[in-house]
Amino acid sequence: MSPLRPAPRPRRGISRRAVLKTLFASGAAGVTGVGAYGFFDERHALGLTEAVIPVSRLPPELSGLKIGLLTDVHRSQWVSAEDVAHGVRLLMSAKPDLIVLGGDYVTWGERAYVTPSADSLAPLSAPHGVFAILGNHDDDHDMPAALASRGVTVLRDARTTITIRDHGVTLAGIRFWTKRARDIATVVGDATGTVILLAHDPRRLTEAAALGIPLVLSGHTHGGQVVLPLLGPIAAQKFPVVYGMAREQNTSLFVSRGLGTVYVPVRVHCPPEVVVLTLTPAAPV
Repeated sequence: MSPLRPAPRPRRGISRRAVLKTLFASGAAGVTGVGAYGFFDERHALGLTEAVIPVSRLPPELSGLKIGLLTDVHRSQWVSAEDVAHGVRLLMSAKPDLIVLGGDYVTWGERAYVTPSADSLAPLSAPHGVFAILGNHDDDHDMPAALASRGVTVLRDARTTITIRDHGVTLAGIRFWTKRARDIATVVGDATGTVILLAHDPRRLTEAAALGIPLVLSGHTHGGQVVLPLLGPIAAQKFPVVYGMAREQNTSLFVSRGLGTVYVPVRVHCPPEVVVLTLTPAAPV
């Protein structure tokens, strides 16, 4: 568009209303274009994220252990069986030692998608098992039952200890509504050594750090889902950690952007992902 030039003096200049209409039309076109890209392209641009994460008090024998993390599936009319199957294939291609499912398998507990979501995740397997927690969109009966019937160990305010390379690894999974440090401490119990807290909400980092839990794995934020230049992830600003790694005291956290979408079927500057984390010993703080 060529630059606007002042009109000759005898004529009236461009009105404020005309300028505002032009700006509004341009902005609306830009928003529409970004939204179309986020709907047709980026929300399907699923990738595999691989990261090395430091873990306090990790035995040397567990260094290099690979944990797969797949979260926030949100199986629905907008997130298809093929979308989930793609994530499953991508995660399996990385050959993790164990797999964690981070919750929100459907949206608003929509029962029509409980079985399809569980079916799509059923091909997941790993040498040390597949473990799941529930998110705020999951019901407390049908979804865990569907996952359990497909060989997934669902941890609802529960823990389990598995032996890997002659060392115990405790996975403590909490419900979304389990928030107080004393309640989380009850779930963790007297577990020692390598303890991993599976918490859908990354805000549980504060409680985990107070309890000295070495590692927290989370989702829930979708990485913001729509991340705007200069403004950032507007919908996720209440979270101190929206995506990726963080560390508080001797506790490490990883937050995944997840696979699906919620509220609007759009992702902008925030593509979906499945994650493989490689554990490494951390220096004490």
